[in-house]
Amino acid sequence: MLANQLTTLLADETTGVTDALKLVSDVDAILVTGLARPDADREVTLAALTAAFTATPLGDRVAESIEKINAGSLADEHVVALAAARAALLGAVHDALISAMDGAIGRARAVSPPPAVTEGGAATAALRGAARSWLAELAVTGLLGVDEASLSGANQIIEGLFAEPEGRRLAVLLDGFTAELHGCAPIAAMEEIPARRWADMWTRAELLARDNIPTTENEVLSGRLLILGVELFEHPTMFGAQVHGVCEPADGSAARLVRITVTAPKVDTIVGPAMWVLLADHPNLLAALAQGRAVKLTDATVTPLGDLAWNDVAVSLGEEVDPIAAARMCLSEVVAPAASPADRHPVAIAEPVFIESYKAVKGEPARFDLGGAVLDLDIAHLPTAGPMTAKHVTASTACVGLLRWDAGTWRLRPLAVLTPVKRQPTVIHNGEWAAGPTDPKVAKALERNDSVRVLRERAGRLLRT
Repeated sequence: MLANQLTTLLADETTGVTDALKLVSDVDAILVTGLARPDADREVTLAALTAAFTATPLGDRVAESIEKINAGSLADEHVVALAAARAALLGAVHDALISAMDGAIGRARAVSPPPAVTEGGAATAALRGAARSWLAELAVTGLLGVDEASLSGANQIIEGLFAEPEGRRLAVLLDGFTAELHGCAPIAAMEEIPARRWADMWTRAELLARDNIPTTENEVLSGRLLILGVELFEHPTMFGAQVHGVCEPADGSAARLVRITVTAPKVDTIVGPAMWVLLADHPNLLAALAQGRAVKLTDATVTPLGDLAWNDVAVSLGEEVDPIAAARMCLSEVVAPAASPADRHPVAIAEPVFIESYKAVKGEPARFDLGGAVLDLDIAHLPTAGPMTAKHVTASTACVGLLRWDAGTWRLRPLAVLTPVKRQPTVIHNGEWAAGPTDPKVAKALERNDSVRVLRERAGRLLRT
């Protein structure tokens, strides 16, 4: 990304984005207090929502649903229409931001084929209906009205969905949603309610619980994968790695951006570099990250959205590849995937970019100054499973990162940097410790306090008794 490209992006004032996000926030406020509690603000918000969709395919459905909400006689389909309207607003914001970014940096983007719509299986039809009823009741009473009785009503639905393969995605979402609500109850006593997050989860669950399920056809891809970096997700019960890379297809077609996501369950005592052990079922992926190697793909499955299904036994490691050099060479020519309708949300924007010739400006937040164009950095929570620190980032001379939209502005989340180590320019990246810490001090500390080994020993003793 050049200084003039960043200047163009930051100067872009995409029409309607602020107004659309304000309307989403107002709808979220209604979901917090509940559809059954009429007031002046609610009437203004619902009227604005009706006006926003008047000239759209959703116009009639949204208008009818809001009439029913105002009359207090809403049914399941009216609540679904409200969720669809909210998702469409965020989707429009996503599309506007992506269009502005693509125009500024000159990135080509694939056109996603329209999804086919299939009927969900009969085994989960009743469970999906029960989930919609529970979600509708939650919207009517509001998040402030959540109590033990309302949460317990979802438990049986979640258990049933987990038992059916096509219901597990909805089950995982509902399980996490209810767990958060339970952990925060009583909601009314909270100092600050995460309205946007919980409304996002409610909306996604409503759309996943419908009977018509959109599907897309995957394709088979062979070629060379150049890894640009890895974003790590650390939660008390889950560890995940999302690898971002460029695939050069064997058929000679244009290089494309792809991502690979692998996850593993964990307990909250497993932290830091020890978490990599949880992904031991993917040795080739870990080796490619730790050694900085290219990967040869053979008949890999990739979705139209750029998600590559990782099959560790069907790949082979190639030559060493510097992620900084690969990004400098490839990112200006790649084709980016389109987002799925369900994933069109500003928070889902995460576009790999390459930046150099900048000056780091320390502060809160830290920034990269590209000759007057200033880009905020997201380095407050760098992953503890990798060696990169804030000092590495602010001392760097080149960076591969994910361009994201956060709190009304563009931010860069670093994946790899070229930074001086003992006065020598060195590449530091999040996946460097995938095969174990390379820092002797960290390695010794991990050996002394290996939580994974301790847990395995305790589990072995329990199994023997």
